[in-house]
Amino acid sequence: MIISRNKKIKITFLLAIFIILAGIYIWRGIYLPINKNSREIIFSIKKGEGTKEISINLEEEGMIRMATLFRIYSIFKGVSGRLQAGEYLVSPSMTIPEIAEKFVSGDVIEDQIIIIEGWNLRDIGEYLEKKGFKQDDFLELTKKDFSGDYDFLKDKPKDLNLEGYIFPDTYKFKKGENLEEIINKTLQNLDKKLTLEIREEIDRRGKTIFEIITMASLIEREVQTLEDKKIVSGILWKRSENNVPLQVDATISYITGKKGIDISIEETKIDSPYNTYKYRGLPLGPICNPGIESIIAATYPESSAFWYYLSTPDGKTIFSRTLEEHNIAKAKYLKNN
Repeated sequence: MIISRNKKIKITFLLAIFIILAGIYIWRGIYLPINKNSREIIFSIKKGEGTKEISINLEEEGMIRMATLFRIYSIFKGVSGRLQAGEYLVSPSMTIPEIAEKFVSGDVIEDQIIIIEGWNLRDIGEYLEKKGFKQDDFLELTKKDFSGDYDFLKDKPKDLNLEGYIFPDTYKFKKGENLEEIINKTLQNLDKKLTLEIREEIDRRGKTIFEIITMASLIEREVQTLEDKKIVSGILWKRSENNVPLQVDATISYITGKKGIDISIEETKIDSPYNTYKYRGLPLGPICNPGIESIIAATYPESSAFWYYLSTPDGKTIFSRTLEEHNIAKAKYLKNN
């Protein structure tokens, strides 16, 4: 059957029109959003989901016009195997390239946790519970041995948990991240804070990182300013080296779990390796998680003639050379405590 020239022209014309319309449809579906004024929703990509499942879910959620268009774009751009799992904020006001770029870059929804200087592990666990994690799971994970990944943990006794090493800071985390990933972020942060200069100074002083972290935890709970922390560090190291009990009230609070600073005579007699009234030297381990200023103070103590100190209710530190001076200071500044 011979097709006339006019028919061929007509078919070619119609085919061209079809291709143009199809091209416009595809371009519109890819590069024009469905609704420029739409609100964002949370869209989840589960681990193991491929471009096909993701595109179908996007269409069902009303984010794109057609699943096939998302797949075509992803394949054409070579990103179909690079879409990352997680929770994202997406909207019908976004184009397919914008959505794909978000998935490729891993621009997931982030939350943050703020770990306060001086918090112990139980404080952090209670805080994480409010963030949707389980406190018991966190406390159990802090017993895990992470020393294979962080050399600064190698001198920490294996039977002690990570008390002292969860570095206080603000951390952003992706929804879906687990507690172990969050703990690793805090350890990575501490690894950076423990600079080569600090590590060399610790070694020069004949100390271990564990001893420095333990001392820093005492200082963190006792004093506020860096200047005072360095002086208190000098006092505590001097007392320890001269076999004088440290008598740090914060160690008693750690044992009893009290939030306040007031301790009784009876409490100073508690038989615990953390009791610096009963046992000389550093306690068994850190009593909280210290910040960088306390770590610096523990590493670079300031020598002085003082042997005693006390903190007033308004946060001021009073230093004394003798026990007599110290008792006078206590009577003066702590008379109502």
